[in-house]
Amino acid sequence: MRQTARRRHGRTTAALLAVAITVGPVAGCTGGGAPRGHGQDGGRSPSPASSGPVLAVKIDNVAAARPQTGLDQADLVYAEQVEAGLSRLMAVFATKLPTVVGPVRSARESDLELLRQFHGPTLAFSGAQHKLLPLIGKAPLTPAPPDRNSDAYFRDPHKAAPHNLYLRPQRLMRSAPGAAALTTGFHFGAAPAGGTPETTHTVRFPSSRFTFTWSAERSRWLVAMDGTPTVTTDGTRVAPATVVVQSVRVRTSGLHDVLGNNSPYTETVGSGKAQVLRDGKVFDVQWRRASAADGTRFTTADGTPMNFAQGQVWVVLAKE
Repeated sequence: MRQTARRRHGRTTAALLAVAITVGPVAGCTGGGAPRGHGQDGGRSPSPASSGPVLAVKIDNVAAARPQTGLDQADLVYAEQVEAGLSRLMAVFATKLPTVVGPVRSARESDLELLRQFHGPTLAFSGAQHKLLPLIGKAPLTPAPPDRNSDAYFRDPHKAAPHNLYLRPQRLMRSAPGAAALTTGFHFGAAPAGGTPETTHTVRFPSSRFTFTWSAERSRWLVAMDGTPTVTTDGTRVAPATVVVQSVRVRTSGLHDVLGNNSPYTETVGSGKAQVLRDGKVFDVQWRRASAADGTRFTTADGTPMNFAQGQVWVVLAKE
């Protein structure tokens, strides 16, 4: 009965979002956006096969923000730690653009380093800490906050702020750039030999957790967050083909939120250990990213690239 109620709520929310798209923006978009970036690509040449940059969207991930919208259509989802040990998501879109994505929340300093893997990405976010705004303005990306793109955002009046800001991606870019815009260095193909059978894998942050359960029927990992199955507002279960648990250094930064909590900085340049979940198995691998302008390489024990399964990839940036 409880699951039926959740499905009804998801269908109701999806219908409300559709109405909001039809009638136009809802008043009260968040300000605090950054000045427009210069769009440089950090010295790398853009791929000729790509029609433009990826769209990266910061997604709220507390209980009040769920269910999210459009998360199942992302090519890549990063899960990162934020203040008070909570988590936030960054969804990256390249092969398709959903009608609506959200709820959209604020950017973090770590995002700037993480996004250097892409050629001049567009970053959609609700705002940022005032000390971070100049850094966003200097970063090799195009900031797209609501105060500079008001027609691309709307608020759902049936959800409480700040968990009710949504984005219409097609009002930021005409079309999806294509798979060639995913310049992360990931390899896709047949799984290597070995691996350890595993049907459930949980990653814990101080105040949140992610559980991935293998579905042999769907050949996908079913996502649950904080013990609740992850579904979108239209009732779609979020189910990536590959999950990467990347062990990284998470340190304190010089920034704080409005409550005085330190904003953790997640370092994604360097090297370390990782676990790759695919095909109902877990593979122990190494990761390496030599500089911010480089993609991230995942390799097996003998140094060969670790192939991911075709489909959505989740990368959980877990403290080492």
